[in-house]
Amino acid sequence: MAKTKYKRVLLKLSGEAFSGKEGHGIDSSVLTSIATQIKHVREMGVEIAVVVGGGNFWRGAQAEHEGMDRVTADYAGMLATIINAIALQDRLEKEGVETRTQTAIEIKQIAEPYIRRQAIHHLEEGRVVIFGAGTGNPYMTTDTAAALRAIEVGAEVLLKAINNVDGIYSADPRKYPNAKKFDKLTYLKALNMRLQAMDATALSLCLENKLPIVVFGFQTPGSIEKAVRGEPIGTLVS
Repeated sequence: MAKTKYKRVLLKLSGEAFSGKEGHGIDSSVLTSIATQIKHVREMGVEIAVVVGGGNFWRGAQAEHEGMDRVTADYAGMLATIINAIALQDRLEKEGVETRTQTAIEIKQIAEPYIRRQAIHHLEEGRVVIFGAGTGNPYMTTDTAAALRAIEVGAEVLLKAINNVDGIYSADPRKYPNAKKFDKLTYLKALNMRLQAMDATALSLCLENKLPIVVFGFQTPGSIEKAVRGEPIGTLVS
């Protein structure tokens, strides 16, 4: 068993993380890479839960901008996260990793309903648990769902794996080459700077419950394992 800093973690994967260079849908090679990294984390003896976004299929804010009712748009987004959740579960199981998907809105034919005690039991039994459908409530992002689920299941850290950026910057480094990367931030500074790396509700939940956040780019092979071992990677918000 490899030496790790954390015993139980929650990994947040954006929907865009699944799409690779295409920017939409699910890239099979990326899905395999994610599943392989999660498998390695389990082999390190770490209990891991995962919250997935759905932006590779659906953007609720864009749909609302185009005239759709916000609540309807958000529920459609929850369904998009379930597609990613069951795709990841399938790939993990093909890698030999026992996995359970729980959703905040019930779709009994394909996933368990979210039950906190059951989720904790799965983690204790060595299973990976994937949470789909966000919190089950409109107006709540999957970042907020990740913070909430992490606190509920007793995760020691929230690992947010992001696409095409290796941490939190003062501005989008893809647009502003002189943007400054932060190695460490306090919750309050992150809130006050209104950085787009994580929404204010999620940050506030982590602040109130003293849950550290590590934001990092997952494209580098082994990045999730490095975060679990506590090696310097991305940006630590604490």
